Amino acid sequence: MRVLFLGDIVGAPGREMVIEYLPRLKRKYQPTFVIANGENSAHGRGITEKIARELFDAGIQAITLGNHSWDNKEIFEFIDREQRLIRPANYPEGTPGSGLTYIKTVQGELAVINLMGRSFLPPLECPFRTADQLVEEAKKRTRLIFVDFHAEATSEKQALAWYLDGKVSAVVGTHTHVQTGDERILPGGTGYLTDVGMCGPQDGILGMEREAVIKKFLTQLPVRFEVAGGASQLNAVVFTLDGATGLTRQVERIRIDADHPFME
Repeated sequence: MRVLFLGDIVGAPGREMVIEYLPRLKRKYQPTFVIANGENSAHGRGITEKIARELFDAGIQAITLGNHSWDNKEIFEFIDREQRLIRPANYPEGTPGSGLTYIKTVQGELAVINLMGRSFLPPLECPFRTADQLVEEAKKRTRLIFVDFHAEATSEKQALAWYLDGKVSAVVGTHTHVQTGDERILPGGTGYLTDVGMCGPQDGILGMEREAVIKKFLTQLPVRFEVAGGASQLNAVVFTLDGATGLTRQVERIRIDADHPFME
């Protein structure tokens, strides 16, 4: 069985790329499960119920979040009743929503865990200890466990992947919007990629208009960021899992943009 994971969806350009290419990706890879990080899907910051429904209708079965989870206040109105929307599990007890969900198919059930790093991000509960608790909980139902670690530091992402090696099916990093080329299967059988990348503008800076970001670096003054226009890209990764062991057998990184056209 296969898990297709789409990198951070940024604004309307990212959503349009997903709607255009997801049917073609599904035909090519025949994924059992489709997951995406959607914390930037509403104008680059947060998510709305309308956008979540649009992404679910496009074929995504679960949406993970991150540090922009709460940027649209509307999320508080629907996150508790939308089980397919997953916020970082290491927010304090009492935070709305859940950090663990299950995707059910005729081929099996996949547990999806969302965690957030603490390096250069808000100081949440320990993602390592939170992972311990949720992995043990998930194992009571399934051997297939997928982790989206929304984190800034490469070292923290690698550390969690090694910590969970052999305990989960795969660990992917999100948040930095730049796809890394280090996909691999760790010795214990856990698939890994430091950062999946993003779905959205190709020629912005992390999906935002270049001029505003450069001005921020030059002046250190507050600047309003807007989602960039122009050509778009789609970054994703496919993990082929062993249904008996729950571990990864193959990893394939996906990059679609003007320089890397999609091949059926």
